[in-house]
Amino acid sequence: MAASLLVRYHSSNDDRDLETAILQSTYAIFLPSYAHSVCGRGLIDAFFILSVCLHYRLEKYGNKHPSDSRCCIQYLRYIRYHRELSFEPVGFTRDDITISLVRALGVRAVYELGNVMQDIEEMSSLCQELLSSDRTVPGLLDAVERLAIAVVSCTSTRPYPSHVVECIRKADALLPDSTIVSIALCACKAYRFVETNSIDDYNDAMATFDKFIAVRSHPDNPGKHLETGLDMAASTAEYRFRIYGNPEYLEEAIVRRRDQLASTSPGSFRRDAIIQSVSRLERTRSNSFGVASGLQEAHPSIPKVLYLPPLKSSHPVISKHRANSRGVEFLLDKIQSEFHELEEIEATGPMYLLTDKADIEDAAKYYRSVLASLQQSPDHESTVTYGGIINSADFLLHAYKLTNNPEFLNESIAAYHNILKEPRAQWYHSRLITRLIRSLHSRFSISRDRKDLDEMMQLFPIAATDLFLPVPDRFEVSCRWAQSARDFRHSSTFTAYNNSISLMQDILTFAPTLETQHFRLVTMRNHIETLPLDYASYQIHTGQVNEAIETLEQGRGLMWSEMRGFRTSTDHLRTVDLPLAETFAGVNRELEALTTSNPADVWMDNGEVDGGKGMDLFGRIAKKQRELLDKRKSLILQIRSLSGFENFLTSSSFDTLCAVAACGPVIVINHSTWRSDIIILLHDSPPSLITTSDDFFGRAKGLKDQLLAARKEGLDSTEYQDALTSVLEILYDLVGRPVVKRLQELDIPEQSRIWWCPTSVFCSLPLHAMGPIRSEGSDRLYFSDLYIPSYTPTLSALIESRKHNSHSLEKPSILLVAQPDESMPGAWDEISHIRRLETTVTTLISKKATPSAVIRRLRDHRFAHFSCHGILEAGKPFDASFKLHQDQRLTLLEIIRSQLPSAEFAFLSACHTAELTEESITDEGLHLSAAVQYSGFRSVVGTMWAMADIDGQVLAKHFYASVFSEKWEGVPYYERTAEALRDAVQELRRRKKVTTERWVNFVHYGA
Repeated sequence: MAASLLVRYHSSNDDRDLETAILQSTYAIFLPSYAHSVCGRGLIDAFFILSVCLHYRLEKYGNKHPSDSRCCIQYLRYIRYHRELSFEPVGFTRDDITISLVRALGVRAVYELGNVMQDIEEMSSLCQELLSSDRTVPGLLDAVERLAIAVVSCTSTRPYPSHVVECIRKADALLPDSTIVSIALCACKAYRFVETNSIDDYNDAMATFDKFIAVRSHPDNPGKHLETGLDMAASTAEYRFRIYGNPEYLEEAIVRRRDQLASTSPGSFRRDAIIQSVSRLERTRSNSFGVASGLQEAHPSIPKVLYLPPLKSSHPVISKHRANSRGVEFLLDKIQSEFHELEEIEATGPMYLLTDKADIEDAAKYYRSVLASLQQSPDHESTVTYGGIINSADFLLHAYKLTNNPEFLNESIAAYHNILKEPRAQWYHSRLITRLIRSLHSRFSISRDRKDLDEMMQLFPIAATDLFLPVPDRFEVSCRWAQSARDFRHSSTFTAYNNSISLMQDILTFAPTLETQHFRLVTMRNHIETLPLDYASYQIHTGQVNEAIETLEQGRGLMWSEMRGFRTSTDHLRTVDLPLAETFAGVNRELEALTTSNPADVWMDNGEVDGGKGMDLFGRIAKKQRELLDKRKSLILQIRSLSGFENFLTSSSFDTLCAVAACGPVIVINHSTWRSDIIILLHDSPPSLITTSDDFFGRAKGLKDQLLAARKEGLDSTEYQDALTSVLEILYDLVGRPVVKRLQELDIPEQSRIWWCPTSVFCSLPLHAMGPIRSEGSDRLYFSDLYIPSYTPTLSALIESRKHNSHSLEKPSILLVAQPDESMPGAWDEISHIRRLETTVTTLISKKATPSAVIRRLRDHRFAHFSCHGILEAGKPFDASFKLHQDQRLTLLEIIRSQLPSAEFAFLSACHTAELTEESITDEGLHLSAAVQYSGFRSVVGTMWAMADIDGQVLAKHFYASVFSEKWEGVPYYERTAEALRDAVQELRRRKKVTTERWVNFVHYGA
């Protein structure tokens, strides 16, 4: 009777048939005569029919009858595992029983009516048995698809045991047409990566995705669920970028989103969301690297959807009644909601656009209800649940910032704390810690509760050393750690500063070209410009002056230091391991060529993105840079393993840096809000420290601001002349007077060479011209009258400029590059003076003066003289250039790319050649003079601003007359240039109507 009712139920779907079948099969079990008839076969039949009926009712009504699941599984286990039973239900095989048990376990797992992990593991073992059978098993596909649904639906089981994943993988191989199983395998591996953040797991997951996509991307028969695979792959790639921040990871995420867009039909409801995703990634690329390219469809007019986490009743995971659907759509909705949640967690959504107090209060009520709903959810460990809690906590923090209502802040902190207690939300922990730190800092500033401070100090090192946070994020939090630790005199101050300074150079590896590196530094300039100065001030405060010098060198001129590393000499290494030396040199050459790539060629490919089929040029460069950097790092470790090379390419020690003072004192000025100091480096003595007054920092900053403000009125204006005169006087009182006094105390005779190595605002102040110095005579004396000053952007740059050159005592030939026009008629006299010098002069003028010709001929001359226009582009230091024939530009970037091993001296008789753009990082020294010095010239004369045309001929005449005079016997020619410039400037000063700004303008860099 029960069996007949069950058959009729299949066609009628009448619940009365099902309920009666359950009653009849139960009654049969308890009939003693039937139970013991035919050696118990009737009992087995009854149990099996009852279990099938209970399973149907469970699938239809979910957890309305929770005991159905327990009883169904118990009966099926009884039938399957009691070995004393030598027979099976009539018309059913052992495989049928196994498949029925898998189905029952699957439903219970989806509804989470038992131990989910144990149920999935049992399902996996049963499916493995079916998959390993050497015969065709009817219903096998249904069984493994039940396992797939359970694995994807039950988030609390993650990470999945390896044998479960292996079972899904085996099923996918044997049943390649099952979309559900393939998606489950993809999800298994993707979520394993989310759990571990392992790049190996990521590669494994993406290989699975690509296989799924390839099967469904045949042009003649595209798979129905291709879009789903592309979406999941793109979301996983985007998540990897959010975790690590590497530019090549961003490029892969962009490519995968573009591929998804290209495969999405124009009328698809998903298209706008995909375009928004691409647009978001493109904005990230632009904000992080200054690279704008790509998607025309990603128009700002596309509406942004406010992300509001769902309440409990509509939660996609909690709607368990959908579990009985074995179709792909349930699985897709479930997976996509979780994958997209990963993206939403990282994005700042439109909720941050709310500013009206009433709107904020209403939104806060909603988010509070979200928190209450999600935290009470039985599925509390799902990704979507965590995402909702995090977004709610973020909004409450946002609400506090706008309203100053501490209740919002406390609620936000409590929510962050709750998530951090959840071990299965560990992939969110890194970013939550940084949010929690900010929240605790805000509350501590109000309450001054020591507990908040102590917790901050515990969290700072966790976030600052978390390898699953991108380097820029770790650097930022590490800088805030150092600031807070020093503010509150915490014992971790040194550790925080050390961690911060060690991360600075790593920031550059997150941008593949010089221009993107500079953009990266500018976006973080508040920390980049102040960290080394503040750390050095702390070291000086604790009596570690030598270490402060090392810190200043390590934290300044980052880009030049990185590039100089690519030109590391391998001569010594070649004598020990020639193949290793050649491999290392080859990698360096590739990296330098890549890093100095022309931005115009990198950002766009003939103005078009690469069709969405692969990475554009920037992406390929980013990927190639990472490969080369990894290879270079491995080679450096190999080299350091060799005897005598243990310190290969490590940071310069103080003893190495101190050698820079062999030819005269080097004066380092550290400008920090904490304390500012002047340090005089000496060759055979410890550094001499000059402490400054408390108002030193503010007064120095005021001098730069005063000079820049007056310059807007024009260099020839009365306002600028007055401002410059005032600045020189105050600068002497602030810096010059104590330096001169200390030099005298150190027995440094007047007319000695000295070098300025300034930081911060002093990079833009004319230290060489400080004064006038009070004297008994009638002539006004300035600092350059007492000493022969030069500048160096870093100590390493000066050390590099002094490397031995066997040709230094020979009279140098000069390459004269000139491009005079109607606005600089005086240049013709300047050209004439140089042509008449008693040495070989090669002239590139008019149509001969092209960028390629200049770079080519520079290699044949030790001296170079430029007489042309110097162009400065605001905010674009690498576009600074010399204007040549027909407005062609020889740019700073092209100069950097050139390598001129025989070069000694360059006179840049052009405007702005030693001037920093206002938007540049001051301590990076990105100007034409520094670029020329980096390319190989030992000494350079440049200009701090625009120069008067008439001054070029005067300076050239007296400068070269001094350089080629007989008084310098035995002195290399490039070492004569600093004093020759000083003498020529003094001659210019003696001329009538020469304003202060005209002679102050000229500066000397290098040896």
